[in-house]
Amino acid sequence: MNTNQLIERQALKDLVDTFSNLADEKRVAEQMPLFTPDAQVNTYIGGKLFAEAKGREEIEQVFSSFLAQFHSVYHLNGQHTVTFRSETEAEAINYCAVKLVGEQDGKQVLQDHSVRYQDTYVKQGGQWLISQRIANFMISETRVIG
Repeated sequence: MNTNQLIERQALKDLVDTFSNLADEKRVAEQMPLFTPDAQVNTYIGGKLFAEAKGREEIEQVFSSFLAQFHSVYHLNGQHTVTFRSETEAEAINYCAVKLVGEQDGKQVLQDHSVRYQDTYVKQGGQWLISQRIANFMISETRVIG
């Protein structure tokens, strides 16, 4: 692996981490420039398609309506394995622990998800962007807390 690939890997990791940091603060509009204008995001929960969105506007609507259910959002990113297809195209697998807390029937309810993201990235104008994301919520648990 050469020095340039190390730099590009770090840029891709920063992209994924920035996405998660913004999600934790529910700053969805600020996430949109991290995607290509025609990006595609498909979310699977328990192996079934939960949401499908194409383009920044649709992605923003889906993310905003989903996160509106929760007052606390927490992401912890794990391994991020990148494969470069060219100097401007890459793919990666990223593992993430996602915790979402909302209120149901006067009780605090935690949704705890183990998520595997399959990402496709393109470099445009010197910046890496997410062009496709498949979010697979592989393990999910819901419980009352506090």
